[in-house]
Amino acid sequence: MILRDVRKNKLKTGLIITLCFVFVTLLVYFLSLFFCDNIYIAGAIGLGFAFLSAFISYYNSDKMILSVNGARPATREEFLQLNVSLESLCISAGLPLPKLYVMETSALNAFATGRNPEHAVICVTTGLLNKLDKYELEGVLAHELSHIKNYDILVSTIAIVMVGFVTILSDMFSRSLIFGSNRDNDNKAGTVLMLIGLVFVILSPIFATLLKLAISRNREYLADASAVEIARNREGLISALNKLETENENMQVNKATESLFIVNPLKGKNRDSLWSTHPSTSNRINKLQNIQ
Repeated sequence: MILRDVRKNKLKTGLIITLCFVFVTLLVYFLSLFFCDNIYIAGAIGLGFAFLSAFISYYNSDKMILSVNGARPATREEFLQLNVSLESLCISAGLPLPKLYVMETSALNAFATGRNPEHAVICVTTGLLNKLDKYELEGVLAHELSHIKNYDILVSTIAIVMVGFVTILSDMFSRSLIFGSNRDNDNKAGTVLMLIGLVFVILSPIFATLLKLAISRNREYLADASAVEIARNREGLISALNKLETENENMQVNKATESLFIVNPLKGKNRDSLWSTHPSTSNRINKLQNIQ
């Protein structure tokens, strides 16, 4: 079942990248066409920018996500127990050792990012380290290792960065329509161009939301179940999720990255709905308790 989900994740990643590539190409094309009348130059600029954004998303998305969330390396000298726990779990899971980072905050949370198991990162908050015991911490680390093993990180990370590119470009296009409206927009071509641009501006937030929803809540359930196999301790993760639900607090994170965390970093949003990025903690605990 897990191998099947890994294959699905890889296919979904390809679909997400393709959709983003096409959308970015068209958006930059129309943006370029607004400032120059040559469709070939505009097309070349659109394709060039789309290739560049896809390249950056694939190879540098983890660095960007760590940077916007203010994470720093968790050295073995400073965080010995954290490193030892992760090393033991990686041996159990048969995974390469990810890089370890920490975020300085009293909130309890963690996330994994990267493009594959060989280039993965796990980041935890200092609040998590201070409030969780050894077995609870291992449950959280095993959950994040499951996301790495199941290739969830590839889909999540690329989607977040590509959505960011789309949002920025849409904002640029909307501004160009406002400040560039004194250009010859009275002719038919100019009017059509403006209408197309407005459609893109309107669709961008919807497109971004749909991509986030592509990061299915079922992935959290799958990662929880896989974590039990890796840590061989269901109660540790259940206890950790209870603490994350009852003893947690809001944390300041980049909104685009909230779907990466083990629980939603904004307290009060942790309930099941069509638009939620995470399943409710109570449902996750129930499913864990029902694992035979």
